[in-house]
Amino acid sequence: MITSTYDADSLHRSFGIDLSEIDMSAVESMGVGAAWGKVPPGHHSDPHQHDETETFVIVSGSGDLVVDGKRTPVSPGMAIQFEPFETHVLDNTGAADLIFATFYWRDSPRASRIAPRTDRRRFGDRPIFAFSTPPTPNGGLHIGHLSGPYLGTDAFVRFQRMNGRRVWHLAATDDFQSYVAECARREGRSPAEVAAHYGAEIEETLRLMDIVPDQITHTSTDERYPGALRAFFTRLVDSGRVTRRDGAALFDGETGQYLYEPYVNGGCPTCGTATGGNICEVCGEPNFCVDLIEPHAANGTAEPRADTIVRYTLSLHDLRADVLEHHHVGRAPVRLRELANRIFQRDRIDVALTHPSSWGVLPTEKDVPGQVIWVWIELAFGFIYGIEKLGRTLGFDWRADAPQDDWKIVHFLGYDNTFYHSILGPALYKTANPEWTPDVDYNVNEFYLLDGDKFSTSRRHAIWGKDILSPASVDAVRFYLAQTRPETRRTNFTLAEYEAVVQETLVGSWQGWLNDLGARVQARYGGIVPDAGTWTPEHTAFLARLENRLGAMAGCLGQDGFSLNGAAETLRGIVEDTLRFKGLEGAILDIDDWKDEARTAIALELAAAKLLAHCAAPVMPRFAARLAAALGIEPPTQWPRIVTLVPPGTRVNLARQVFFGAQPEPETQPAALLPWLCGLVREAVRLPEDKQVADATLVALGIESMQVIALQYQILERTGADVTVEDLFGDRTVAELAAFLSANAALSGSPALAAEVVVKA
Repeated sequence: MITSTYDADSLHRSFGIDLSEIDMSAVESMGVGAAWGKVPPGHHSDPHQHDETETFVIVSGSGDLVVDGKRTPVSPGMAIQFEPFETHVLDNTGAADLIFATFYWRDSPRASRIAPRTDRRRFGDRPIFAFSTPPTPNGGLHIGHLSGPYLGTDAFVRFQRMNGRRVWHLAATDDFQSYVAECARREGRSPAEVAAHYGAEIEETLRLMDIVPDQITHTSTDERYPGALRAFFTRLVDSGRVTRRDGAALFDGETGQYLYEPYVNGGCPTCGTATGGNICEVCGEPNFCVDLIEPHAANGTAEPRADTIVRYTLSLHDLRADVLEHHHVGRAPVRLRELANRIFQRDRIDVALTHPSSWGVLPTEKDVPGQVIWVWIELAFGFIYGIEKLGRTLGFDWRADAPQDDWKIVHFLGYDNTFYHSILGPALYKTANPEWTPDVDYNVNEFYLLDGDKFSTSRRHAIWGKDILSPASVDAVRFYLAQTRPETRRTNFTLAEYEAVVQETLVGSWQGWLNDLGARVQARYGGIVPDAGTWTPEHTAFLARLENRLGAMAGCLGQDGFSLNGAAETLRGIVEDTLRFKGLEGAILDIDDWKDEARTAIALELAAAKLLAHCAAPVMPRFAARLAAALGIEPPTQWPRIVTLVPPGTRVNLARQVFFGAQPEPETQPAALLPWLCGLVREAVRLPEDKQVADATLVALGIESMQVIALQYQILERTGADVTVEDLFGDRTVAELAAFLSANAALSGSPALAAEVVVKA
């Protein structure tokens, strides 16, 4: 027997709590580890997750056990077990020490089963708020914008809804940006006019991309927004962490204009790259304008001068521990954590939260005249304000001034916004609402290049969404952007490559296979889905590959490993696997002895098409719906748990569907008959399936027919007459052709053969 008694003197720090460990892993009959733990009043353990299964037994005290954002009150005598990978925190809300015993053990099969699950883990029944980074309304959306936060958020939300989650896509426009004011100066309009004009254009572009957020907040026209923002800022000031203080700043050497963001350029003080004020798009670190290398005013020629100015300022370095704790709660990618480590290696990080400007929201505090609340505070506040606004619409009491721990927030953002989203934002939340533990997943993308150079709204180096998107192109654009979006490194868009992917992959491979499958079902089974017959080992192996693709797709779209690059490759893989399978099975389709195996192969191909429709739904919703309709099945609104066959007896209509590009004209139009006629010609003269015939004459196609070539050869061998295809396919009857051959044979010096030809004719 092994006994242990709680001993406060033997405690040491672990996971933010005091533990007295008793290593029992060597006791073979138990095989578990155990420990005593104590959480003092008003404290909590660090958020963490691990692969072990763990059980807490509460001995004394009271508090809450928070597991994936859900609070469960605990008191003496309770035993609580949580699964592997559940993020858990023990929070002492009582007046005495919370003392507990913990028992933990590694159950590898259990952890392996839980790790790939995307249905409930970390999300459960919590409300999920997915945010795409608010675009600045100083221009429209180009495909660089669309490839990152906007397509990512939309596909994520669609997948989560297919899995039954309560999830909403919330969006906004960043109206009070200094870049809007600068655009207004260039265009000779007011900032409000610019924000309204481009805000409407942004919404329209999202609609063309089949992205319709559940809510879009335009901050400059929302009546409640300014007052709510002022209240948030006042909470920051009241915390004592945000104070008025002198700080160094840059001013135009001639006009005295305050220089920040779009009004100043220089070298990044960290990496030396050319940058604007406040953030470096390459290394991601903030600058404070006055520390730029060789700064110069964007709209002037005079050398900037440094001076001091009183602004409301936050000492960000004092909140290092809170920011790092925040990164342990949700999903914080390595790139984000590495950036935080670099920034917090600085001795001080004093961030000014108000700036001189005539465009923005004035704080309630009157002791910084002429200054507005910095727009990057609005970024953090805007998210929780968006939740409150959505709650008013849905009838939920969600409040920005009382955020809730069970809110699950998911951000999609570009790397250049990482500092504001994942470092400054959590620090502001901790300052304004210290009792709140925000649970946030961050999905970060790098820059997308256009022909090797950075997309730029200001330089108009872009392909605008409104110029490339249409009902006929939207699925192809979404697929290509998913395949090439810059998830872990910068990637490049070229129009020629996009068009090649459309023609070779989507039209040539996907649509070609689906049309051919439909034609085979029509020819062999009258357009009705056959029931599977006899299965071969190759059939079961193919079904297993489809199951693997389904699992891979769920992983690519799930909350832990979201990757549209991976999703696009998996969709391609489904089709490529099926084409290989089709090529192998095609050899026995017309052999009567193997007809039962042949219909199993066809049934499996149709199952692959059904799987493609479901897996494509979050990425290519129009294609998915059209394919499902052509297969005679319901629209793909639920994520499949297993691969299933299309129900036998279902009528399919795949043969003549156009899934990518413009839809065909009505049946009476020549364009509608062309695919059918091309197929008929290929079959009649036995040409390869990929032979282009639409622009060729029948005479010209006959030249390439093996039947005609064989006929020419036999005539030449027999008569010595070398006749052309035009002669064979001319307007002569067969008797007249015989006379023609006889004459040519005589001319060639073969009178005996000529006589034979005449006789046989």
